[in-house]
Amino acid sequence: MKKLLNTPEGLVDDALRGFAAAHPDLVTVHFEPRHIVRADAPVRGKVGLVSGGGSGHEPLHGGFVGRGMLDAACPGAIFTSPTPDQILAATRAVDGGAGVLQIVKNYTGDVLNFEMAAELAGAEGIEVAAVITDDDVAVQDSLYTAGRRGVGVTVLVEKICGAAAEGGRALDEVAAIGRRVNGQGRSMGLALTPCVVPQAGRPTFELADDEMEIGIGIHGEPGRRRAKLGTAAEIAELLATPILDDLPFRAGDEVLAFVNGMGGTPLIELYVIYHELARICAGRGLRIVRNLIGPYITALEMAGCSITLLRLDDELIRLWDAPVETAALRWGS
Repeated sequence: MKKLLNTPEGLVDDALRGFAAAHPDLVTVHFEPRHIVRADAPVRGKVGLVSGGGSGHEPLHGGFVGRGMLDAACPGAIFTSPTPDQILAATRAVDGGAGVLQIVKNYTGDVLNFEMAAELAGAEGIEVAAVITDDDVAVQDSLYTAGRRGVGVTVLVEKICGAAAEGGRALDEVAAIGRRVNGQGRSMGLALTPCVVPQAGRPTFELADDEMEIGIGIHGEPGRRRAKLGTAAEIAELLATPILDDLPFRAGDEVLAFVNGMGGTPLIELYVIYHELARICAGRGLRIVRNLIGPYITALEMAGCSITLLRLDDELIRLWDAPVETAALRWGS
């Protein structure tokens, strides 16, 4: 195992100290318990957005804290759910009087701990709603979930709900938009290599040099099947076809296409996959009107990619285009 760290046990806190030093204009980082908060939180009269999950998926979620996206993020240990006390502290920190929306990936630990924090916050008079993302078409149940996993759509929900909250929408409206995004988006991923959790010191799974794992989860969970390594065109077909068939998308739909790197894949390869995805979408009569390409929801140094397609409408396009200022996403004035 070769990693840039001091000790495996100190990795998350050391990374958070670096993140705080790099972005003091955007965030404040707290350590007891760990949570990352937008620098100007709480914003009075605005719905607060809180998300979180295990560390090792950066920039998810801390890299998306800032204007136009999340108000707080709760980083757990590597690939481990944040605790209820983290989530409650974040909820208190961003409560501006208009309620707080939790954005939760459908992993059992995340769901249970966010639910517990919501109950505790409710007892303090803070109104809390939740959007649970479950966009992964690869498997129905996994080692970590009951039902589908929450993966790439999570980033899109955080951005679009963030814009809605920034625009002054009420809690129930922001939650409804988030559920609509989740319902109109589908994802699937693939691994070319495993990753190494520092405290374990060994690969999360074994994969031969000429093999790929189709439908992998972001923690190294097994997918649909293992196959011989294919070309980029073949890989794009293997990922896009189940996505397109599942919703299903229809000719004439406008979509956002998100090609995500799993942490160890160079950007040049992600653009090759995007080219193939654009070809596939055109063949189905879909119009890609927005895109996102890069490593935004990762699994440490895992090589591979995921594809997410989101059916858009005029409102979702406006919210996607709205200004955002975070460490990982920035556009608009």
